[in-house]
Amino acid sequence: MSNAWLVVGARGQLGRDLVATLQMRGESVTAVGRAEMDLTVEGSVRGGVRSWLDDVRHDRAVVVNAAAYTAVDAAETDEATALLVNGYAPGWIAEEIAGRGRLLHVSTDYVFDGEATEPYPVDAPVAPRSAYGRTKAAGEKAVAAVGGDASVVRTAWVYGRHGGNFVATMSRLETERDTVSVVADQVGCPTWSADLAEGLIALGVAGEAPPVLHWTNTGQVSWHGLAQAVFQELGADPSRVLATTSAEFLRPAPRPAWSVLDGSAWEAAGLPSRRGWREALGAAMEQGFRS
Repeated sequence: MSNAWLVVGARGQLGRDLVATLQMRGESVTAVGRAEMDLTVEGSVRGGVRSWLDDVRHDRAVVVNAAAYTAVDAAETDEATALLVNGYAPGWIAEEIAGRGRLLHVSTDYVFDGEATEPYPVDAPVAPRSAYGRTKAAGEKAVAAVGGDASVVRTAWVYGRHGGNFVATMSRLETERDTVSVVADQVGCPTWSADLAEGLIALGVAGEAPPVLHWTNTGQVSWHGLAQAVFQELGADPSRVLATTSAEFLRPAPRPAWSVLDGSAWEAAGLPSRRGWREALGAAMEQGFRS
């Protein structure tokens, strides 16, 4: 079966990995960013998806929505724009693709309250505490309301070669500072965007796709522990990473203290197993980072 792919948000770190992997496999892929599809404008979203679908000459059409308003702090004062991008646009895409193909919509751990002590299963109650989380939860709800062949895939702590992210920042700071202070009271699942891209592609071509899934690399660690691991990969002394608390780094939007997602439903669906975060970090660091 041949597939045609539309990657929305193709110039973000996940989008770029998706496009590169699909191209490497010889797949038919159309990459769209903000210039081609303005997610704040309904006509731009609907028209873009509809035009692409009309041109598809393959057995299956798959749309991956990897775009989002991810400026977590800015969303606190610009929730209306974040809601258009994160909440309404996924619903518009879902309505256009329904009955004509499959939608994979990428969501986030921020839809949860961050107060758990065990990994969040896919059916855990959604209770966002920030504007970003509220708008992403709205997007999940919009996709679910349409139905059809659509899956919401929640992820967390994503990093990659392209764009700004925590691993890139720590790699840069290791060369600029004698020590860095990183919070040790927030725990999550680091996720290499290249591995996530592989997982999404596997889901896109799978037979039956569950409506909600979690995909991260496996295991859990604090931001402090992740920073120490980055230093180790660089051959630097991890003791240069000092532990601090969230209270010392107050931000406009609250960060989840617990961002560990239960990915067991992924394997239960017969999808490829996920590797551990530490192994993935080592593989990612071999490719280098730029902030």
